[in-house]
Amino acid sequence: MAVTIRDVAKRSGVSTATVSHALNGTGQVSRKTRQVVLAVVRELGYFPNAHARRLALHNSKTLGMIVSDIENPFFPDIMKSFQTRARHHGYDVIWSDTNYDPARMQRAAEEMLQHQVRGVAIMTSEMSRQLIDEITRRRIAVTFLDLGSAEKYVSTLRIDYSSGVEQVVRHLFQLGHRRMAFAGGRVTLKSNMARQQAYVDSMKSLNLDPGAILQGDLRFSGGLAAGHEVLKLRPMPTAVVAVNDLTAVGVMKALTTAGARVPEDVSVAGFDNTHLAEYVTPTLTTVEIHRELLGRVAADALHQLSSASDPQGEEVPIPAELVVRASTGPAA
Repeated sequence: MAVTIRDVAKRSGVSTATVSHALNGTGQVSRKTRQVVLAVVRELGYFPNAHARRLALHNSKTLGMIVSDIENPFFPDIMKSFQTRARHHGYDVIWSDTNYDPARMQRAAEEMLQHQVRGVAIMTSEMSRQLIDEITRRRIAVTFLDLGSAEKYVSTLRIDYSSGVEQVVRHLFQLGHRRMAFAGGRVTLKSNMARQQAYVDSMKSLNLDPGAILQGDLRFSGGLAAGHEVLKLRPMPTAVVAVNDLTAVGVMKALTTAGARVPEDVSVAGFDNTHLAEYVTPTLTTVEIHRELLGRVAADALHQLSSASDPQGEEVPIPAELVVRASTGPAA
């Protein structure tokens, strides 16, 4: 059975409040009493609850991160990098995911407030202005991904979607592709719509019809459904640009199951360059979003904001770079 603060107080002959003050260096506790308490702590092997101690001192050393979908391979690398960097700065980390649900976003934010985090990285778009104001009103640092603008207590990370998608479209154009389609994600997510708009703009800049815009759910199932729709198009596109890697892999599965060859009949490109892109067959042409950089910069920004006397946030650009693999080839 774990030793409690009551056990320490009983053995020391003092109150639990005195034990707490002796451990935290607060209140009026004599040197002799503190020495007795510390001796009992060592004797019983008592380990104080670090979170409770920090709350008592009003000095939480915890950062939070909220992501859209913890099963999406885009997020684990960000989370790992964020945790590593946060620990470098001396913070504990707590997580939550929203499953693209605004109600779950509300609950996740409330959980962060209950834990009195010093800062929270919000890697999702299901965020209301009211909730943002509530967090920053409490002087909690916030780092957003592709949402809002830099302000007091708030920094933003901006992924260069336009450049990334344009690189994909031009790559396919140079391979001779003129009929393309876009396998998209959720219309409610700004990052998804930014990728879709970048695709449309890139196609128009080459004087090409953007072709079919197919909506999905950012998951394999959505890509699978989009792939089935591609097979019905007449004339069928010679290339498909997907909103993310999971969608792209779903598209490829639908095409190959129906007997179409990738890339000989249809080229497919994704976005994010998750580890999945390296292991599917054929390997996936995609756009590299430096996830390790995202996590590291998010943690650094929160540390800086939560430690600064004048916590003014900043906007940090995140580059996007084309990675060419085997899933794209010359137009049929």
